[in-house]
Amino acid sequence: MLEIRPVTKENWEALIDLKVRDDQKNFVASNLYSIAQSQFGDEFEGHWDLFAYGIYDGDTPVGFLMYGLNFAHPSQQAYIQRLMVDEKFQGKGYGRFGMQKMLEIFRADERVKEVSISYEPVNDVARKLYASLGFVETGRIIEDEVEAVLKLK
Repeated sequence: MLEIRPVTKENWEALIDLKVRDDQKNFVASNLYSIAQSQFGDEFEGHWDLFAYGIYDGDTPVGFLMYGLNFAHPSQQAYIQRLMVDEKFQGKGYGRFGMQKMLEIFRADERVKEVSISYEPVNDVARKLYASLGFVETGRIIEDEVEAVLKLK
């Protein structure tokens, strides 16, 4: 059974052991860094509260995701900060599952009208996944990454 589970003191070490392929290391921060960052939030265009989760297939951790919420932001109330699938589990739909779970969370909150994400311009796998879920590139570059937005309401 696929599910996402919050990062806890019981599972954080297993989640930091997940790794992407060597050729993908420039695409995403380490899970250790992300989990530490989730404890303090992010200060990009205002304060974002961050929420970190493991993606699980049964009891096996296969990926990691993290999103931020900022209801004071003028346009985007939700930001997908991280999505990664361990190199041993890529190509099996876990990334799409993680994205769909985050979008379910956002759609259930009437305060979230727009969701954004950013990714390396050369990351075609990410670009295709996000576009297939309705994200549209804005033309804006954020810290050398392409921004894409999904309007929910």
